[in-house]
Amino acid sequence: MSISAESDAISTERAHRPQQTVRSRLPSLTGLRFIAALLVFCYHSSLAMPALNPFASEGVADGYRWLFSNAGWAGVSFFFILSGFVLTWSAREGDRPRHFWRRRFFKIYPNHLVTWILALALLSGSATQWWQAVPNLALVHAWIPEFTVFLGVNPPSWSLACELFFYLCFPLFLRWIKRIPAAHLWRWAAGVAAAVIAVPALAYLLLPSNPPMPEGSPASVWQYWSVYMLPPVRALDFVLGMLMARIVLTGRRFTVRPLPAALACVAAYALSLYVPWLYALDAVFVVPMALLIPAVALTDASGRRSVLRSRAMVWLGEVSFAFYMVHLILLNAFRDILGPERYFGTAAGIGVLLVQMLLTLGAAWLLYEAVEKPAMRRLGRSRKDFPRKEFA
Repeated sequence: MSISAESDAISTERAHRPQQTVRSRLPSLTGLRFIAALLVFCYHSSLAMPALNPFASEGVADGYRWLFSNAGWAGVSFFFILSGFVLTWSAREGDRPRHFWRRRFFKIYPNHLVTWILALALLSGSATQWWQAVPNLALVHAWIPEFTVFLGVNPPSWSLACELFFYLCFPLFLRWIKRIPAAHLWRWAAGVAAAVIAVPALAYLLLPSNPPMPEGSPASVWQYWSVYMLPPVRALDFVLGMLMARIVLTGRRFTVRPLPAALACVAAYALSLYVPWLYALDAVFVVPMALLIPAVALTDASGRRSVLRSRAMVWLGEVSFAFYMVHLILLNAFRDILGPERYFGTAAGIGVLLVQMLLTLGAAWLLYEAVEKPAMRRLGRSRKDFPRKEFA
């Protein structure tokens, strides 16, 4: 998630002329983050390998798997764009890089460390070698083009390796992007989005088609890793989010409303089910999501009503990073408890999914309250740092 981004945001005036804006929180983006995390949960719970799909009927199981077959990709693309957007939105003059890096490290790493230990104990310990576990612990595993490494231990943690790279580069990226004249920001955003869309074409054209991905995926490990996992490539999503924040911050014309942007995301997801596989990993989603995030942010900034700003949605968004980190461990543990050969009818299967989601939410709340919040409060800030509230 990212999955994780900062919780302070800024409020902007609705005028279309370029101007600086006043800063405030954007709770609707917090609420929206849980929907993205839930998409990742639905993707993993639909898998047949490992056998996490709970439905006995082959037709229902296949339909559930097909419907959410690209939901994980969509959720991660949203998190990466959101991360760049919100960190830029909440950035302040005088915030030193080392203070920023400290906050971000202690935002993501304590949850990673706890879930790394849980995953070794409950999910992958017996099959994990030291050369798989150590890069994962150090959050460098997304740099290694080996399937059992970049998806080893707790598979969702690969995205944290990307986020760590984004955070390290953020002060430099922000300095460069602030130098772009406001009148040229839309052109730069279009160029970065075009680069994201071009990446799968280059992967199909230039990279070898072997070794193949497990489970019959229609791409090689090299193609998948370079398009979906490689941190410098995924930094394009992050930079696009930064550019969209600068577009709003500088008062450039932005007239897209949340509902049309959300419908465009739904249409993009439907399209992703039919395009060549590498395009469905990110390229299909990048434009509508880059429009949805500022549209939702401006809803808060302008004071318009939003269901995403409700107390329940904000709470769900606050625990969504912990939810993301722990969900696959618990899905596998739940399958072990039920038995690998036990499946359910449609109604019972839906009930199993709901129970799994609620149990994961409970575990996420414990992780958030016992690890994430205390780590940020005690370790995430030095005495010289600015007082601020972090956005998960």
